[in-house]
Amino acid sequence: MEEFKTVAIFNYSHEIVVLKHLLDQEEIHYFFENEIMSSFAPMYSNALGGIKLKIHPNDFEKVQELLDNLNNNLTIV
Repeated sequence: MEEFKTVAIFNYSHEIVVLKHLLDQEEIHYFFENEIMSSFAPMYSNALGGIKLKIHPNDFEKVQELLDNLNNNLTIV
């Protein structure tokens, strides 16, 4: 796990639900650092440095594309 790199940081656990699903579909190995603690005590998220998405460096381009698509396709109705 030492070689895994942080590629995104989120404030709340509800922000990562869709992303988890997309990463699982693409069979990308990942983990979210501080996820459990932030869901247990949401107000500590900033103190912990947020919920950090950690991935293997080999998956960086694929994950970056997923993050870009996720952010660009959001619309408020």
